[in-house]
Amino acid sequence: MLLHSFLLAVALVQSPPPSSHSAELARWQRHASAVRITRDDWGIAHVHGTTDADAVFGMIYAQAEDDFARIERNYLVSTGRLAEAEGEGALWQDLRQRLFVNPDTLQALYRRSPAWLRSLMDAWADGLNFYLSTHPDVRPQVLTRFEPWMPLSFSEGSIGGDIESVDLDDLRAFYAPGPDSASAGGASGPSQESNGFAIAPANTVNRRALLLINPHTTFYFRSELQMTSDRGLDAYGAVTWGQFFIYQGFNARLGWMHTSTGADAIDEYAETIVRKKDQTFYRYGRDLRPVRTERITLHYRSGDGLEAREFTAYHTHHGPVVRSMGDRWIAVRLMNRPVEALSQSFLRTRARNLADYRKAMDLNANSSNNTVYADADGHIGYFHPQFIPKRDDRFDWTRPVDGSDPATEWRGVHGVESSPHLVDPPNGWIQNTNNWPYSAAGRDSPRRQRYPRYMDVVGEIPRGQQAIRVLIGRRDWTIERLRAAAFDPYLTAFARLVPRLVQAFDSLASTPAAEGLAEPIAALRGWDYRWSAASVPTSLAVAWGDELMGRVRGRVPPYPEMAVYDYMADSTTAAERLDALRSAVEHVNRDFGTWRTPWGEINRFQRPGPDRAHPFDDRLASLPIPFTSSAWGSLAAVGSHTYPGTRRRYGTYGNTFVAVVEFGRDSVRAIAVTPGGESGNRASPHYNDQAERYVDGRLRPVYFYPGQLEGHTERVYRPGE
Repeated sequence: MLLHSFLLAVALVQSPPPSSHSAELARWQRHASAVRITRDDWGIAHVHGTTDADAVFGMIYAQAEDDFARIERNYLVSTGRLAEAEGEGALWQDLRQRLFVNPDTLQALYRRSPAWLRSLMDAWADGLNFYLSTHPDVRPQVLTRFEPWMPLSFSEGSIGGDIESVDLDDLRAFYAPGPDSASAGGASGPSQESNGFAIAPANTVNRRALLLINPHTTFYFRSELQMTSDRGLDAYGAVTWGQFFIYQGFNARLGWMHTSTGADAIDEYAETIVRKKDQTFYRYGRDLRPVRTERITLHYRSGDGLEAREFTAYHTHHGPVVRSMGDRWIAVRLMNRPVEALSQSFLRTRARNLADYRKAMDLNANSSNNTVYADADGHIGYFHPQFIPKRDDRFDWTRPVDGSDPATEWRGVHGVESSPHLVDPPNGWIQNTNNWPYSAAGRDSPRRQRYPRYMDVVGEIPRGQQAIRVLIGRRDWTIERLRAAAFDPYLTAFARLVPRLVQAFDSLASTPAAEGLAEPIAALRGWDYRWSAASVPTSLAVAWGDELMGRVRGRVPPYPEMAVYDYMADSTTAAERLDALRSAVEHVNRDFGTWRTPWGEINRFQRPGPDRAHPFDDRLASLPIPFTSSAWGSLAAVGSHTYPGTRRRYGTYGNTFVAVVEFGRDSVRAIAVTPGGESGNRASPHYNDQAERYVDGRLRPVYFYPGQLEGHTERVYRPGE
């Protein structure tokens, strides 16, 4: 302990930040001395603090050790300062953020936050600032100091938050009309997909509830860690870089899995603009209301310095104006409750039973996630987002509504009770795969006719059909069987689509449309619709499906998703299906020499360099990924494509933190895997040490209890050592 105190004091004295003072140094030292970090043999941090605030200090310090760059970038995005690092091209992303997130407002909210939450935010900032003070070799791009109000800008851990639904091209066209306004980047990120299953004790061999946690995000979007305290905090799971709560995970008593919802909680209002002299108004009922203006100054990197650009932003009472539609301005209204959202995100990790978890949900500050739940008391549950505006269901809320009509106003929000939800359905299982809630428990699901249309705008999807297929009728579940179900290789979309392709060939077999396709059709005719690395039909089907989908995408609306597959199966002609197959065969022949190429030769996992750069290279080592895109119904999923100079497809999106958890009354057991590895440092042994397990679906044991770390510990230390 004397050596520890000496090392810590030296670290603090050698590199304090310029703004630090003795009280701050003393506070940092108190936190650090109350924290212990244990790194297991996968590099995963198990952080223990005396208080919850100490645990937050330690876990954010450990995250910074693993990948400070991702933490910084997330807060550059959330505070609207990304252009200060990446240049003028990021201004529109910053402007979009600042239309909704005002740092001055967040600072005021921080000051009014409950004391317990302020203490966590303070500890979060202290942990990051302490990390920077003890790591002078780390060079932040912009953020050399973190402030405790910043977590309010990033209070919910989803990939692609509500604000990112605003299209950047439309935003730029409105705020900078002209010939250079056509390429701001569109909407951000890939579609959001995840799987959550819960199994009741009656359907399991050990009579214990089971939970599958299977988010689909961009790779390396979250870290994996455990945070505990002497005050009862004990949570394990996936943490979005830079946040201080477990986003998807479990504690000793219960677990939660979030899946992006199909509920409509974001609305566009078409405002009627009236100009009088030098003022701009919008019509509301019989009145004219002044459009509120706001000056927003953004900075962007230019050469070795920064330049500024000023915008005049427009707001109605519905929200900021983000685009125009004809002669009307479109304002966006969405959830903006950062204190409640951050509180709910942390409090659910401390819940000990279903009643505690429900109490956290009563803050009604989750707008983007469905929740699949299981606990040690044997309960399982499904919960829709708790912030869904109550609206007049006569209107089509998927399109802009008339902002001048008072009937389009929100009328409060739906909480748990007035939204689709389930607790302990008789069938004994629950699933959600971003599909609608009306199949969450098969026949025991919520009834669609009882809820407004805006409760779901997606419908059923192929993964939802596959989830029901693997869950229905089984009462022999174990932790390993649930893992196997999560990697079941059946592709429901192709089970529907490929027979139509075969029928097309049979109907045109003697015509030029079918010429030269007999052998590929024979391969598909004999296929069992299951992916594998050795499967040639999987290669053919994916190439054909991608080609056909590209041809029909503009003919059908994006929602419901199943409309795309129905159209591909029923509304394309036999000649179109065969022509798409011919193109697919030619494509694989050109890239690989033969269409008889196994899927694993095409679809690969590689982590060759800095994560965001992705310099994929066919000459470098890579691993075969046997599963496919979720578009085809694959539960275990990967989003992959070719890159400049590559023939192979490389995955960047899909299965990330995958865990299966078993809850006993006196203990919890879990297995998990993370793509690549825990560290973002290429020199670390934990940069890519989970890659083979990831592609094989071989989940490793989770060391949840201190005794399980015996023989599996690489290092035990305190922050600053």
